[in-house]
Amino acid sequence: MRMKIATFNINNVNRRLPNLLRWLTSVKPDVVSLQELKASDAEFPQAAIEKAGYGAVWQGQKTWNGVAILARNAEPVLIRTALPGDAGDHEARYIEAAVRGIVVTSLYLPNGNPQPGPKFDYKLAWFKRLRTHAAKLLKQDVPVVLAGDYNVAPTPFDIYPTRSWDKDALIQPKSRAAFKALVDQGWCDAIRTLHPDQQMFTFWDYKRQRWPRDAGLRLDHLLLSPAVAARLQKAGVDRDIRGEEGASDHAPAWVVLK
Repeated sequence: MRMKIATFNINNVNRRLPNLLRWLTSVKPDVVSLQELKASDAEFPQAAIEKAGYGAVWQGQKTWNGVAILARNAEPVLIRTALPGDAGDHEARYIEAAVRGIVVTSLYLPNGNPQPGPKFDYKLAWFKRLRTHAAKLLKQDVPVVLAGDYNVAPTPFDIYPTRSWDKDALIQPKSRAAFKALVDQGWCDAIRTLHPDQQMFTFWDYKRQRWPRDAGLRLDHLLLSPAVAARLQKAGVDRDIRGEEGASDHAPAWVVLK
């Protein structure tokens, strides 16, 4: 069954709701992972999303974080609302659900700034927990899409030519090594696999005219387990969404599975 799965850091789901609904109506993705809802559970715009034809599960957090999974003409089957490995971590950064036979995540990895420091340590620890959980999913041999905002530009090719980000947690060697260690478990980085020679940015900061200058980074990734990778047909970024009035600073990244 053909499926289009997308990940989109919406950067405040209620503020960007008109942008989100226009995109859902136009593109009609089958599954959408949302990050940075910046809304409590009660504030999630369930009615508007249902009216657009999508069932949803979500884990909200007032002001910060928050993740959701939407499914077109279906109800996602919730599996978990937190990443295992730290019972004391209450930040809303991970949700996992089954949609039409595929396990899909929405993950919002910690930014990690400033680094070095406690926030960067938290980022690396979160990455370690993710690798542990991802390894268990691979061992179960189930179809999985690890979708979300990883807050890592994996290589120098995934950021515009600049030295201005050199001290940022998004491109530190330890951040990149953590991402590579995850992929090396056996995951397929869908966009880079199909577009090895094309820069496919997903994030353009609001500052310093970075969108008009196309000064972007690739931070949003869809990692496919082997069973899903065998179905990979297309992958891309709906970058025009970033140019809309009131847009998020991210654009949706997506895959099409045959």
